[in-house]
Amino acid sequence: MTRRVLAAGTVCWRRVPMPDGERIMVLLIHRTKQRDVSFPKGKLDPGESMPQAAVRETLEETGLAVPLGVNLGTVHYELPNGAEKTVQYWAAEVDETAVHVSSFVPNREVEALEWTPLEQARKRLSYRADREILDVFRRLAERDAAETFSVTLLRHAKAEPRGDAYPEDRLRPLSDAGEDQAETLVPTLAAFAPARIMSSNAERCLRTVAPIAHHLRKTVRVREALSQDAWDAGETAELRRTIGKIVRKGKNAILCTHRPVLPDAARELALATGSLLGDYLREAAALPPGGFSVFHLSRKHPGSGILGVETYPLKHVE
Repeated sequence: MTRRVLAAGTVCWRRVPMPDGERIMVLLIHRTKQRDVSFPKGKLDPGESMPQAAVRETLEETGLAVPLGVNLGTVHYELPNGAEKTVQYWAAEVDETAVHVSSFVPNREVEALEWTPLEQARKRLSYRADREILDVFRRLAERDAAETFSVTLLRHAKAEPRGDAYPEDRLRPLSDAGEDQAETLVPTLAAFAPARIMSSNAERCLRTVAPIAHHLRKTVRVREALSQDAWDAGETAELRRTIGKIVRKGKNAILCTHRPVLPDAARELALATGSLLGDYLREAAALPPGGFSVFHLSRKHPGSGILGVETYPLKHVE
């Protein structure tokens, strides 16, 4: 049986003013031992998710704390020992503050960082797989869609069952397993750097986002439009207004809601961005308790449609 090695990385980029206008620069790393030029990446630690590892490895190798943008794809290749390595990459915009506070110094793993003009980076990379990932990012940049924001649709974690103990459905709390799920979600949700956290008024939704809100020191904004009570009552106009406002703001957001609401929320997100409807929306909304889907949109041209969707179902819990 072939052994698989999982890894994650980023294509870090920034806009730099030049005499002839702004230029997109991408970050290449010169690795000490391998004597090659590549992107920041590394193997997952036990229990890590791909997004979590991508952010951690980028920080460790470059000293840059980055949020993840759109997923650029996955590459597979065989290692000298016969194992198959799978690496997933995200675009990661680097702001000037992150550059100025970078803690990078040459070390045993990375001997140099090189900010290279996008149009010159391809010939500097050592590996074909890296060049293919760069090509995906380059196509985004050519569409003026490099700057992105994300909207995360999150189903609440495992809740206590309905019963006489909770005369109002919205008062049902999370189960012990659900509380554990809510804590487990934190590092993966944080990798996408949410600026806003919105939740249904149901206790099980509020408890699901409480750990990530505490971690990021954010206030949870309660939106009745995300509640199952509003959905049951057929009150969908406010959901459309809520989604529309999120798209107009162009900031990373988490929306915690309920299983019946998720398909409508995904559909409204597609309609608000001029996206084609399709099975991908149904699949992104078919989430188990504690699962979530991240929709990536262009910050400059949100009406150009959804750029990508990635789904993270947590393991089933009893």
